[in-house]
Amino acid sequence: MADDALEMTAVKRALSGVDVVIQSLGVSPGPEVIFRPTRFFSKATRLLVTAMEQAHVNRLICVTGFGAGDSRGHGGFLYTVGFHLLLGRVYDDKDVQERIVRSSKLDWVIVRPVILTDGRKTNTYRALVDPHDWTCGFISRADVADFLVKQIDDDTFLHKAPVLTS
Repeated sequence: MADDALEMTAVKRALSGVDVVIQSLGVSPGPEVIFRPTRFFSKATRLLVTAMEQAHVNRLICVTGFGAGDSRGHGGFLYTVGFHLLLGRVYDDKDVQERIVRSSKLDWVIVRPVILTDGRKTNTYRALVDPHDWTCGFISRADVADFLVKQIDDDTFLHKAPVLTS
């Protein structure tokens, strides 16, 4: 059943019987992503955090992306310029999304994958928390999924925002 991340009733229903939430949101590619500001990520996250706190669901694993929050500007000159031109408005809202998660009462992990590929699971990815180690690269969606599932009961990255890269 498809529900709307911006409808409190749907979000509350999805939280029934849940101990952990993995939030991975996206927007459709198109000119509006480049030219129009979005508030989708921040609105959906604010609603989710409120619903989770009310339902006493304490663990949130939130996927944003490399370039959000304090990882912005760590991809090198060409990446940063291209990134800003194409996804700057989306990532402005992801910055707000990260602030909402960080200021919540939840047990959270913010996951920032680099450029996603459709490659196979390799198990050779790295989760980097030191900004000196951050760099742009590629990672398969399968490796990201593997990392997300591991965060369900692993506190290594609790209240941290690792960059995921291969």
